[in-house]
Amino acid sequence: MNAEEVKNAIRNVPDFPIPGIQFKDITTALAKPECLMWMRDEIVRRYKDAGITKVVGIESRGFILAPAVAIEIGAGFVPIRKHNKLPAETVSVTYAKEYGDDTIQIHKDALSKNDIVLIHDDILATGGSMEAAINLVKKLSVKKIYVNCIIELEGLHGREYLDGKADNVDCLFGIEVNE
Repeated sequence: MNAEEVKNAIRNVPDFPIPGIQFKDITTALAKPECLMWMRDEIVRRYKDAGITKVVGIESRGFILAPAVAIEIGAGFVPIRKHNKLPAETVSVTYAKEYGDDTIQIHKDALSKNDIVLIHDDILATGGSMEAAINLVKKLSVKKIYVNCIIELEGLHGREYLDGKADNVDCLFGIEVNE
């Protein structure tokens, strides 16, 4: 298994969630155990020696691999959820998305100043939702922030947009927006 085989296992769903968006659906790759294991193992390989203490997964597809990566590297898992989904005291960030505003939250006591955090999500597009996640984690004054996504939608320049906002931004592979 390699990046190209995993990339080929991802399906395109045209006009989702709105017309003009070419949605990259990772569920077809996740359904194949060899693809799922390759993605987990590749993320672990990249971060196993980075001193990560918490892996933060962004709702909802960031929840799929983040806990598995956390277990493998000996870190805890922390969810970032949409507004009003967490039961205890939270901190929030509201941000503009390509097709509307959204608010995300994290438990106020989920991270500490001693944590080294890996924020994980499935796709890096324009960088808006990841920037919001970074800003949310920064509110909890952590030591260091790494960012990892499975796919980078090349041509939307999300990585450049995040330049300097995290200690490192990394994606398993890139896909052209219309590919």
